[in-house]
Amino acid sequence: MNKISNKWLPGYIALGVTWGCSFLLIKYSLLSLSPVGVAFFRGFFGALVLLIILLITKQKLPNKLNHWLHLSVVAFLLNSAPGFLFAYSETLVSSALAGMHNATTPIMSVLFTFIIFREQKITGNQLLGILVGFGGVGLLSSFWNQVDGTHWTGIFALLLATSCYGISYPYSKRYLSKLEFSSISLATAQVMCSVVMLSPFLFFSKIQTATFTLQSTLAILALGGIGSGVAYIWNFETVRLAGASIASSVTYLTPVFAVIVGFIFLSEKLNTLQMVGGLLVLISAAMIQNRIKVIR
Repeated sequence: MNKISNKWLPGYIALGVTWGCSFLLIKYSLLSLSPVGVAFFRGFFGALVLLIILLITKQKLPNKLNHWLHLSVVAFLLNSAPGFLFAYSETLVSSALAGMHNATTPIMSVLFTFIIFREQKITGNQLLGILVGFGGVGLLSSFWNQVDGTHWTGIFALLLATSCYGISYPYSKRYLSKLEFSSISLATAQVMCSVVMLSPFLFFSKIQTATFTLQSTLAILALGGIGSGVAYIWNFETVRLAGASIASSVTYLTPVFAVIVGFIFLSEKLNTLQMVGGLLVLISAAMIQNRIKVIR
């Protein structure tokens, strides 16, 4: 390949590493913040970074009420709700397990695109992929060993979070993709909406649970500023330079890095069957995105 064709690669790898490490950063942030606090400050620092970029590039925010209403729906589904749910789940399960369940997003996306929006028929290959994916989730959750209800609460929160992601993508495609604003403008407005949604919790919910440490402070700054700020830019640049197909394949990098950093920094381990389950979830995602075709 020539140099031009590889321009997308650094941002793509950075995106996979950043989103993969986000589950570790959530774990560290929870040392000082409640799940609501993690979700709020993640959005706050992400919005701050995006707003600075927006001002530097002299771009404009959407200026119509209906645009902001649709952006608010996407902000709830893509930022506020999953931001809280992932943080809450990690008070109950490992960051590695959370990262592996994040790979169920393509499963949820194709399901909700078909069930709610009726915009896409599920092919035989995708249906098989969905079944493989749920089998993988079963192995990941180690259902035959778990009698503790808190574990199941954490798993449910993870699947609810990826369900929010699954609904957000077809909703965004229908209502936001045709808006004549830059990706940076839409991302900034979206993350700002998530901050506004979570702001009321500052007054009647416990945001901080312990004194901030250097570790928890750096974690929430990175989680917000990079994970919910700069990473959006990398994602949009990857789409622009390499196309949506390659950009969406970051789904396969994220859980791998989540497991690696969870093992290195938190000594988290997945058993053999959970590793097999994670592999099945990744294969499922590839089948749903027609990267692997078993049924033609």
